[in-house]
Amino acid sequence: MNDPLDLTEKTLSREEKYTGKFLSVHVDQVELPNGHTSFREVVEHVDGVAIVPLDDRNNVLAVTQYRYVFGKTLLEIPAGKLDGGEDPVTGALRELKEETGAVPDTLLPMGKILPAPGCYGETLYLFLARGLHIGEQQPDADEFLRLERIPFDEMVHRIMNGEIDDAKTVAAVLKAKILLDL
Repeated sequence: MNDPLDLTEKTLSREEKYTGKFLSVHVDQVELPNGHTSFREVVEHVDGVAIVPLDDRNNVLAVTQYRYVFGKTLLEIPAGKLDGGEDPVTGALRELKEETGAVPDTLLPMGKILPAPGCYGETLYLFLARGLHIGEQQPDADEFLRLERIPFDEMVHRIMNGEIDDAKTVAAVLKAKILLDL
C-alpha cells in the first residue's frame, strides 16, 4: 500500500471517447492511494481567459448570451478560449476586443481558477481591464451576444443574491472587488 499521506492517483489505462475542436473526453482507470482501482471521466478543454472590464464610470462591460447547455441566457464577463500556445494576456486582449470592442490602457492579472477540477481539465486566467477605449465589437461568426454596462456594485450585489451564477464571472468580479477595495 502507498504512503497514506501521498494522495496521488496513478493512471493504469486510458480510453479515448471523443475528440473535438476544443475539447476531448477520456476515461481513465486509476490506482487509488489505498491500492484499489477506480475510474475517472475527464473532459480536457483548452485553457481560457475572463476579463472584468471597468469603464470610467465604474461600469462592467458585460455580455448576455444564450448558453445552450442550460437553455437560457446568462449575464457574464467577456471570456473565451486561448488559441494554441497563445499567451493569456494576448488572449485576454483579443477576447475583450472581440466581445466588447474595448481596448484597455491597463490589464491587471488576477490569477487563475480551475472551473471544475473534479472532471474538467481547464485553467481560466482572470484579468481586470481599466482605461477602456471603446470601438466596435467583433464577435466570432457563431457568437451572438448583447453588450451591457452594469454598475460594478450592482454586479457584486447580483452575484451575492444568486442572480449571476456563472463561475468565472463570480470569481473574477469578487476578486476585482477585493482588489479595488484595498
